[in-house]
Amino acid sequence: MPLSDTLKTLIRNAWDDGYPCLVATSGPLGPNIAPKGSMVVYDDAHLAWWERSKKGALDNLQHDPRVCIMYSNFKAQRDGLLESGFIRFFGKVELIESGPVHQKVFSLLLPREQTHVGADTGIAALVKIDKALDARGKVLL
Repeated sequence: MPLSDTLKTLIRNAWDDGYPCLVATSGPLGPNIAPKGSMVVYDDAHLAWWERSKKGALDNLQHDPRVCIMYSNFKAQRDGLLESGFIRFFGKVELIESGPVHQKVFSLLLPREQTHVGADTGIAALVKIDKALDARGKVLL
């Protein structure tokens, strides 16, 4: 099932709307969870973000590419835009430092992310979505 246009827009605007996507990773030093203001929908099978901080999440991803991305927006649920205010995306990340996919992810970013300090040396983090679940465990993808 493809991602709805509504969900694509909500994810694109998540940071500015005050509902940032959180990325959970795990590595040798334990778990890490970090907000990602650059999260975008790459296509119906992938989410992506621009990894420019190059800290805990990147360290963990170099050991274990599995992630859980949490999108939480109760307002969208109350407004009838989403059936559930919690959506968890599970998948594996491919880190891409150059080439057409790297360029495409950068082109999908909002201008504030393209001009942010460190954007010029960022890494595209492309997540192949294995499954997406709502808060009750309903399979969305």
